[in-house]
Amino acid sequence: MIVHSRLVIVAAFVFSSISVFAQYEFKDAQRVDCSTVKSQDITGTCWSFSTASFLESELMRMGKHEVDISEMFIVRNIYLDKARNYILRQGATNFSQGALAHDLIRMADQKGLVLESDYAGLTGGDSIHNHSEMEAAMKGFLDGVKKQKTVSDKWMTAFGGILDAYMGALPSPLDATKLKNDLKFSADNYVSYTSFTHHPFGEEFILEIPDNYSNGSFKNIELDQLVALVDHALKEGYSLAWDGDVSEKTFKARKGIAILPENPKRDSLYDIPGDEITVTQESRQHGFESLKTTDDHLMHLVGSATDQNGTKYYIIKNSWGEIGDFEGYLYMSEAYFRMKTISVLLHKDAVMKDLR
Repeated sequence: MIVHSRLVIVAAFVFSSISVFAQYEFKDAQRVDCSTVKSQDITGTCWSFSTASFLESELMRMGKHEVDISEMFIVRNIYLDKARNYILRQGATNFSQGALAHDLIRMADQKGLVLESDYAGLTGGDSIHNHSEMEAAMKGFLDGVKKQKTVSDKWMTAFGGILDAYMGALPSPLDATKLKNDLKFSADNYVSYTSFTHHPFGEEFILEIPDNYSNGSFKNIELDQLVALVDHALKEGYSLAWDGDVSEKTFKARKGIAILPENPKRDSLYDIPGDEITVTQESRQHGFESLKTTDDHLMHLVGSATDQNGTKYYIIKNSWGEIGDFEGYLYMSEAYFRMKTISVLLHKDAVMKDLR
């Protein structure tokens, strides 16, 4: 009995030690310079935060110093653009806080870019962004306008008044050209890629997701090519804007990991790395067409790494503030990337020659 008790004690100590010290151990392979982590607060503007962060990294890649691009300057202009689109289509389109990475690129081409210090998009002493009430006010106003038999030319000015009330009027004068010039910015420099079988590979198509209100087109390539594209870009010192699904229970921002384990019910799932599922082009397509994989969130892909088992991950900069074990960053397994990526956007010079 004494020996048995000691064995129990030893076993309990060993198990306790494993629980305390077991953890994911990541070794970075590639990492692109990027700006500090920010928070989109209570808004659906991840597309602007992720793509602004991407452009901030582009400036660093070009040898410029770190800047803080105003996300809300672009958001404000996109709201105006979406409102016009909504009225012209008589409400038969999406109006929400969401958009995609190419929308920031397109709007920056049209309206320019400004610093956060030039326009923060806050008013009335607000310290965080919250677009919930504003979205309801905008949508209600637009639905009232589209019910009219004919629409006057005054509604856009009135709509701008809602933006002024919630986000603040744009200061005057406002130089939106300097940052564009620093970036040598042209929308033609940036391309979007995806991988789905309901359209031919090697061609472009308009991706059928609700936030693609501007009908942006995406180059369609095979899944292995998409992974190779990302790896090549990182190796050459380029980052990417990532769009994908974060609704899986195994996407854990607080833990700083996104995984697709073979056994999602195993013990220590978020403490000890294990086997991941094998993702095929077919399983990925099924996830998309069954709506299990949806366009949930955009983030900034800034590097790659491996865990202690040699499993590959991508380093992702989020826009939910400095949360989790990696203070706003997370490690996304290659399996998760293969299954849950909707698209990526990157500089055309980062694309392998055989895909250009």
